[in-house]
Amino acid sequence: MTDIGHDRVEKMKLYRFLSGPDDATFCHKVTVALNKGWHLFGSPTYAYDKTTKSMRCGQAVVKDVEGQEYGPDTKLSDW
Repeated sequence: MTDIGHDRVEKMKLYRFLSGPDDATFCHKVTVALNKGWHLFGSPTYAYDKTTKSMRCGQAVVKDVEGQEYGPDTKLSDW
């Protein structure tokens, strides 16, 4: 919450961890998030999934939303 004059402005902070196979679909998933106003947070991850015998990627993203308040029913993909 930020004070602006006498009014309080709610600021919702959101965090998501995007993951997927090491292919173009993962890059598109991150690109869509960036174009919706999310920002990269930290370094990407890259790990071997022995169940699927494939490499998987991950990237955390964050976003601040003014005038909204977070609640447990907040659907992160809507933002």
